[in-house]
Amino acid sequence: MPKAFTPKVVTANHLLAGDVIYQTADGWTRKLEEAEVLTDEADADLRLIEASQQVDEVVGAYLADVAVEDGVPVPTHFRETFRATGPSNYAHGKQVELS
Repeated sequence: MPKAFTPKVVTANHLLAGDVIYQTADGWTRKLEEAEVLTDEADADLRLIEASQQVDEVVGAYLADVAVEDGVPVPTHFRETFRATGPSNYAHGKQVELS
């Protein structure tokens, strides 16, 4: 029996600002709660391919598992919980000052 598909969102970094962003049906948002929740594997793969082709806007697009609580996506892994809080002062293994 196949394993049930875990809901996902497409996330990436905004190319110019470096902000964590999430894909919506109409574009990108900085708020996880506004992200489009994908509940079908084929649809999720297609949305990821579309996001990955937006190289002028985003870098490092990938699918992140989420839970859905009251219709709102919430992270299920520490990494995504941390990313959802916004940019940090930790870049490429070295702490840096945010301007």
